[in-house]
Amino acid sequence: MRLRFTKMQGAGNDFVVLDGITQRIELAPEQLRRLADRRFGIGADQILLVERARQPGLDFRYRIFNADGGEVEQCGNGARCFVRFVHDRGLTHKRAIRVETVGGVIEPRLEDDGGVTVDMGVPVLQPARVPFDAEGLVARVEERDRLWPLEIHGRTIEFSVLSMGNPHAVQWVDDVEQAPVARDGPLIEHHARFPRRVNAGFVQVLDRHAIRLRVWERGAGETLACGTGACAAAVAGILRGALDSPVAVQARGGELRIAWAGAGRPVLMTGPAQTVFEGEIDL
Repeated sequence: MRLRFTKMQGAGNDFVVLDGITQRIELAPEQLRRLADRRFGIGADQILLVERARQPGLDFRYRIFNADGGEVEQCGNGARCFVRFVHDRGLTHKRAIRVETVGGVIEPRLEDDGGVTVDMGVPVLQPARVPFDAEGLVARVEERDRLWPLEIHGRTIEFSVLSMGNPHAVQWVDDVEQAPVARDGPLIEHHARFPRRVNAGFVQVLDRHAIRLRVWERGAGETLACGTGACAAAVAGILRGALDSPVAVQARGGELRIAWAGAGRPVLMTGPAQTVFEGEIDL
């Protein structure tokens, strides 16, 4: 099968984007893994599939597959690339669209300066809905946040636990460059307390409006940026009284801007989205 694709990136988080509207696409996990492979395929953190909406009042359906071939609920940097893609391909002329995802409806908007703002929805703070198994654990309350203890490598580490359409465990570090992302990330991702695995965020607070962030993503490993991870880190920091909105999130691949007005309100994420190249591949 010959497949047309577009390679895109948002703050260094890179994607293979597939048009499932003008071509029929059904890919097995091994084919998705090949597309994401940086030596034998195209190379990407995630594969994004654009499809027609299945619900009235929505513009598109957005499906996300990690580099390991598994489908996941949400990807913030991918959402920005999504809206850039459907505009560039002439699939819509709307500047703001409503998009169906496994994690819920999102509303990305193309800005006049070429950036993209995404309404990522209201963060989920209830452990069972993340999902996170908190049975038998006692959280330490800090302002409006709850820090949950987990044992990693024989050490007890405290995490803020929340969902931005996908699960996140956020921990606070003094120096993000020295954080044990590659060592602890896989253990956190696969911890038994997270039945659907989890994205592990390592956050350094710079000031009340700026943080540095590294994220070990489910099924992808450490990426240069993580949009939902940036949202989760900003929300957790605001809840624990360490940050004020808006928050500039400095990832290794670039900067994202996160705004959140508080409980019950949606998180807004703004950042870049760029096409790298287009091509065809035989699968």
